[in-house]
This record gives sequence, structure tokens and C-alpha cells, in this order.
Amino acid sequence: MPTPVPRVLVLSAAIGEGHDLPARQLVADVLERRPDAHAPIVDGLQAMGGLLERVIMGGSSFHSAWGNRAFDVGYALAFHLPPTRRFTNRMMELLGRRGLLAAIARERPDVIVSTYPGTTEVLGRLRRRGTLTVPVVSAITDLAALRTWAHPGVDLHLVTHPESDAEVRAIAGADARVVPVRGLDDERFAAPPAREDARRELELPLGARVVVVSGGGWGVGDLGGAVDSALALGGIFVVVMCGRNELLRDRLALRFAGNARVRLIGFTTQVPDLFAAADVLVHSTAGLTVLEAAVLGCPVISYGWGRGHIRANNRGYVEHGIADVARSRPELTAALRRALTRRRSPDPAYARLPLAADVVLDLLAERAAPGVAGAASAAAAPADRSGAAGVLAAGPRAGDGA
Repeated sequence: MPTPVPRVLVLSAAIGEGHDLPARQLVADVLERRPDAHAPIVDGLQAMGGLLERVIMGGSSFHSAWGNRAFDVGYALAFHLPPTRRFTNRMMELLGRRGLLAAIARERPDVIVSTYPGTTEVLGRLRRRGTLTVPVVSAITDLAALRTWAHPGVDLHLVTHPESDAEVRAIAGADARVVPVRGLDDERFAAPPAREDARRELELPLGARVVVVSGGGWGVGDLGGAVDSALALGGIFVVVMCGRNELLRDRLALRFAGNARVRLIGFTTQVPDLFAAADVLVHSTAGLTVLEAAVLGCPVISYGWGRGHIRANNRGYVEHGIADVARSRPELTAALRRALTRRRSPDPAYARLPLAADVVLDLLAERAAPGVAGAASAAAAPADRSGAAGVLAAGPRAGDGA
């Protein structure tokens, strides 16, 4: 008997690469295991409506002093003060639920995976009160500051950092289902190239010490200062990841014009090679990038943009020994000197973690056959799509052969 087509809706948000990249990788892995699956990626922030999108994207203007201060104030109000936190979350639900439920109704999924905490918060609230009848999975790519990444209404929390378990349970409840995974980034991080091979592939000098400086997908933070600090140590070759920020790349091109020891790159898919080749990563925006370098044995320094949730992640990096943190250029110089003496081997434990796609497909298998786990490629169960108010009403669906 043919198995039903699994329908996995992935909700992301176009705020840098930190949410879109995990979404793309998860879908690629789902389709590799179930080529017949229906697995669209929908911008959840856009689906929640223009007003919310403008407010959040406006609050994510990181390239000016005003934008940074506004982000800090907004973050403090939304996350640190209980009255304003409750108000913010309630308003997000009121403003975003209709558009989000409409997007869900169009796709009629068997499971929803959210890689963006704003949509996770709304989904968790809807799921907890029974408005949403299909399971919700939160794909958590930060180490800390998980207030909206985790929720009591979420069925399954996937964490890229096992150290996040305690905070997730503090928010979602002691009995929350939390699974450390890989597969929310490039699969090559689980099987990286040798250092010399990576340098040859990237045409990097074999004998030099290589420092990679990154500002995330949007290229934010004191990248120029990080380059200066690295070059001042002598014998350093610097690769600067400017992300999708062409203005930053142009500005740094003028600043370091003629310096053969500085290479500027934009958005790249060669990150596994780059981190395998590097002696140190200096990164400003936390998230998956820190983990990716760390699992390859490349020491990480968090520097250049200690705003909002980055502060909480920085505390976590120090507490768990994942990365060093520098709050000034003198501190960065000292951190670079330390890091350049302790390049390690890749962490073999990372490759042994389950793939996020397998865990999601297992969840669907469990719903098809309660009590049966481990069937990562099993079919999804036809879920109840009635919703509390006909939001996910039944009927023929594209891709089902109906």
C-alpha cells in the first residue's frame, strides 16, 4: 500500500541567513529521504502581515548607531520586562495569527517547523490553546536568549547546542521534548576536509596563520577593527566575510586597498572549507556560525556587535567554553594571541548527532503509529486539519494526487 505524501511546512524569515539557511538545509534533507514530500519554505514574518514585518525589519536596522540603540531598547522591552514581554507576545499573536493561519491553511501540513522565533512564539500560543491541530517543531540555532525560540505549546524543540537544553526546559517545561541535532547547516560540517586540502581549495597560503572575520549574513559589527587587530599581530592572512552587505565590502575595499594579506568575500557556500582552513574565527552575531567553527576545531572569538540577544549568547559561550568574548580591541588582541595557540581537531561527536530531518520525519511516523519511533523515512500520518474555526479545513490538496 503506498504511503501518504509527508507534508512539512517550514516557516522562516528573511533576516540575514540565520533563519533561511537552516530552513533550506532541512528541506533538502527531507526531500533526500522522501523525494515525494511536499516541503515548502514560507516566510513566516511576511505571512504575519506588513505591519509586523515593517516593525521587526525596522528594528533590525543594524548599520547605524541609531539602529543599534533602537534594537537594544526594543529587545529589552520585548524580552526582559515581564509586562512589556507579555504585551509584545500578545500583540504579535493578534496581528500575525490571521496571516499565519492562512498560510498554514494553504499548505495544509502534517507538521510545521519554524526556524524563526517570532513565528515559533505565535505557533506555540495557537497550538497550546488548540487553534492549531498539527504538531509544531522549533528549530533553535542560538545557544541562549531562547524566550521565543521555546514555548510550552511546541511539540518538539530541536537544538543545535546541547547546552541549550536547560534553558529550553526552563521556558517550555521540564517535560518538554528537546533533541540535539545537526542538519540545520551544511552537511560538510559533519565530514570536513583536511586543513591543507581546504586551503588549497580556497587558494589560501599554506604557511600563514589565517583569521576569518565575519559579520553574519548582514555584515554587521566592527569588522574593520577586527582586521586591523589581526594584521597587527604579524604573519596573518585575513579573510573577511561581508555577507550580503555590498556597502560594507566596498568600504573595506577602500580601507584595505593594496593589502595583499586581506581578502574580502561576499555571501559564500564554501564556509565548511573556510572554517576548516582557518586558525581563528572572529564573529559578531552569534548563531550557527559560532557552532560551525567550533565543531571543526577552529577557535572562535565573539567580537564587534554585543547587542540584544548577543550579550546572552556571549555569556553562554564563556560559561560553556564554546568561544572567547572580546568587548574592546585590546581584549580582541589578547584573545587572538590565545586563540592562535590552540587550534584543535574537529569534534567527532557532532557527526553522531541525528539529522533534524530524520527527527521531524520520526515525529510524523510516531503520529502514524503511536509508540513506534525510529522510522525516520516512514510516511506522515494524515493529521486532523479541521482547526478550531475551520482554519485548516479538509479537502483536496495539491501534491496528494487528489
